[in-house]
This record gives sequence, C-alpha cells and structure tokens, in this order.
Amino acid sequence: MASGYKIIVMVKQVPDTGSKAGLNPDGTIDRARAKRMLNPFDKFALQAALHTKKMYGGSVTAISMGPPPAVEILLEALEHGVDRGFLLSDRRLAASDTLATAYALYKTIQYVGDFDIIFCGLQTTDGDTAQVGPQLAERLNLPQVTYCEDFSVQNGEVHARRIIEGGHQTVIAKPPLLVTIANSYHPLEYKSFRGAWRVQQLQRKQEELAQYIKTVTLDDVGADPERCGLKGSPTIVAKTEKVGELGGSCSIHEGKAVDELVKEVITGCNVKEFLAAGKK
Repeated sequence: MASGYKIIVMVKQVPDTGSKAGLNPDGTIDRARAKRMLNPFDKFALQAALHTKKMYGGSVTAISMGPPPAVEILLEALEHGVDRGFLLSDRRLAASDTLATAYALYKTIQYVGDFDIIFCGLQTTDGDTAQVGPQLAERLNLPQVTYCEDFSVQNGEVHARRIIEGGHQTVIAKPPLLVTIANSYHPLEYKSFRGAWRVQQLQRKQEELAQYIKTVTLDDVGADPERCGLKGSPTIVAKTEKVGELGGSCSIHEGKAVDELVKEVITGCNVKEFLAAGKK
C-alpha cells in the first residue's frame, strides 16, 4: 500500500489508580474528584499504532469517549505522534455499559471514515471487561485478533502473534481488521520534544487546535440516544460499595540461610491464630 495505512487507535481516560476516588450516591465512581490518566492498557495500543505508522507509513487517528476533560489524553496522544483526534462527548452517554459504549464508538468510527486497522487496548482499569474491542469488531463486521503481543505487516497482510492458554498462536489476516494489544507488547515510547512543543503551540491557538482535535456529540455521529447511556445499557449493577483501607504491617527477612529465615517468620507470628484463621 503505497500511501500507507489508515490507522485508528481507541483510547480512554480513566481514574488514576494512585489517587483516592470516592463513590457518588448512586454507586458510580466520583470521576470529578479523581485524578485522571490515560488507560495503561491503551498505551500499548497507542505504541502499536505509532509503530505501524513509522514502519509502513500512513496516519493515526485517536478516538475517545468521555466528558470534556478527556481531551487531555488526545493532546497526550498528539504529543506522541498521533495525527488527529476525535472526542465523543455527550451527557446522554453517562452510565453506558460495554454494549452501549461499543455502539456509540462504532457510530463514531463510521463518522471518522475509512480505515485499515483499528488498535484497542486489552481492557480498561476502571472496567476490566475486555469486551469493547471485540464488540466493536462484531458491529463493524471485521476480523479480529485479540491478546496480540507482537505483529508485522508482510505483503499487505498482518501476521500477529496472540497469547493463548499454554503458549501463543500466529494469525494472518488482511485489513481491514481490529487488533487488541496485550500488555506484553512493547511499552509506549517517550514523547518527542517536537511533539510536545507542537501541542504546546496548538493550545495557544484554539482555532488551529480544532483542526487536529474535534469534539462530537451523539447527534453529530448519528447515534440513537435510546441505545446509549443508561437507556441502552442492559447491565444491572445490584450494589457497589467502597472497600475499607487495608491495614496491617509487614517485615522483611533477608541475608540468612533459608531455614533460618523460615524460623524467624514462624517465630514472629502467632501460629495458633494463623491456623485458626485458615480453618474459618
């Protein structure tokens, strides 16, 4: 393909796992109070997209869904080398489960236009379902390669190595296709100085920034609001509660023979209480 590949990478902003995020009265995460970050799994998908562009040519478009602050991760993607970004942001998307999310993103991908490869992270840290990528592939009627840990493009075909139980499997598929990238893939490279400087300049000129990052609504992408948000989510969460802080203490034993270290550990704990707790 002389002009390279048209690549889409799906990214999501999630609560920072290092911050303390509370719960709203309805049991959902209080995202307004939590610090935000790019989903760690999506970093591997972003690296795969940028690697494909670097090796085989083309362009990379990042797509995200979330509230207005989620534009931060699209700016971060631009700093790494993404060419443009689209943020699907609409209040009617609140409380979307994986089915509603996949539908809304599917309509956004159709809105963005033609593509050859879609890269997704394996899952998200705030959901851990690993369902949205495969659901997107089904809606788009695409072949999909899941749990991909490495790949190459040869003679217009993607040769992917995917993780399976007990080993790995090599899959060959022709674009267009969707690939979910495992976290055993190459880590995301550092931002380039040129990319960071470019984004800094764009942020000072909002009109120019709008040429690279566009925010769209459900109406813009032609999505049915009845199939989005709470209305379009058949998943029912019976109860959500915050688990208390973990307590206790630990001690480190080192620098001695194994049998001596074992004696120290056993001597330092109440064996009877430990065994009694195990029976319960």
